[in-house]
Formats: sequence, structure tokens, C-alpha cells
Amino acid sequence: MGTLDGKIAIVTGAGQGVGQGIALALASEGASIAVLGRTMPKLETTCDLIRERGARAEPFLCDVIDTEAVPAVVAEVVARFGGVDILVNNAYSGSYGPLLSMDDAAFQKGFRSGPFAAFAFMRACHPHMKERGGGSIVNLISSATVRWDPTTYGAYAAAKQALRSLTRTAAAEWGVDGIRANSIAPHALSPGLKRWMEANPAEAEEFCRTIPLGYVGDCEQDIGRAVVALVGPDLRYLTGATVPLDGGQANF
Repeated sequence: MGTLDGKIAIVTGAGQGVGQGIALALASEGASIAVLGRTMPKLETTCDLIRERGARAEPFLCDVIDTEAVPAVVAEVVARFGGVDILVNNAYSGSYGPLLSMDDAAFQKGFRSGPFAAFAFMRACHPHMKERGGGSIVNLISSATVRWDPTTYGAYAAAKQALRSLTRTAAAEWGVDGIRANSIAPHALSPGLKRWMEANPAEAEEFCRTIPLGYVGDCEQDIGRAVVALVGPDLRYLTGATVPLDGGQANF
């Protein structure tokens, strides 16, 4: 038996990378997974991997920027699975670059896909979690919020810092309903980062030297397994926290 047997999880951006790693880790502990994302073939791949581990998975097409559509997506998940216990807000699509080179639309994009989308999912999931006696929310932020040099990361860090604050407030307001909310700030070997490291080996080696543990985390084993711990019974008293999953690099 897994520690999450009988639990139902929504994971956004689960078609690849960190989202996929988290979905696989949750499934390995018995959770059923609603796999959300924008590209159906990627979602189907994740679902197939989950089913190979003996867990239930269903794909749901969803662009989190369309926040008005979020309640209907959550309602469909609840109709097909019977409820929701775990929400992982992983999906993000934002902008990078110097502040003076960024127009309003580019700056706001990260807020729409970050805290605005997360809030829409959190609000839509709240009554279903409360009905089931509680639940757990994990929002993905970033060490860019405390980066030693935030140059070109301004819009990204601002959106993630807003999400971190939102998480803390949800933890304070929804604890009475048995709902916990925590943030994680991961370094993970996503497809994009892997491509960059392979194309820039010298820079990648230098980057890894800034990580005390010496390597970039694996999406499932280092990030996904930590999320399993966060949403499981052993950490039931932890809420409102930010957990850095970066090998000791950032100073929160």
C-alpha cells in the first residue's frame, strides 16, 4: 500500500519535466492523477507512464492562463474522479529580460500563468477538499525570488514572490478547513535546462559548483518524492512553508 492510496491529485503542466516527475512520484504512492497541460500527446505519455505503475491517470487539456475556464476543468476532474485531495500548481509561462526592455503584456504574462492561475485552481478546489475533510496544495515558486543577482529575472521573480505570499495566506485562512498549503523552490533537470547544459558544458559545470550537493535535481526522485512527503501524512503539521529543493544553493 502507498502512502497516498485513495487520494486524487491535480498536477498542472504535467506533460513533461518537473510536472511529470511530480505526477509519477504521486502515482507511485497510489494517488490517482488528473494530468493537466496544453499538449495532448505529452499528457498521454505521462498518463501511460502512470498507468504502467498501476495508478489511474486521465489527461485534461488546459491552458492555465485562461483562468475563466479553470472552474470547469476542476469540476470535470471531480466528476470523473470523485473529488480532489491534492493540487500541484506547476505550470508557468512567463517572460525574462531586463525590465526596461519588457512591455506590459510580457511582464503580466507570468502573473497570469503564475499567481492568477494558481489562485483560480486553489479557489475552485477548496470546496471539494473541504468536503473530503481537507487537502494539500503545493505551489512551485523559485529561488529567483532570493537570487543574488536578479538581473533579467525581475518579472519571473515578482510573479513567483506573489505566489509565495498567496500560498502563505491560503495556509493561514484555510487551515481551519484541514487544507495545507506549501511552496517549493526546485532546481530540476527539466528538458529546457538539460538542453542548455548540454549546449553549454562549461557554464553548466560552473553552475553546478554553486550547488553544495553538486548536481541539479532529478524531476521525480528529488522533486517529486519531496512533494510526496509534503502532501503525505508524515508532514501533516507543516503548512505555510517554503521548502527549497535546490541542493542548498539559495538562501531563503
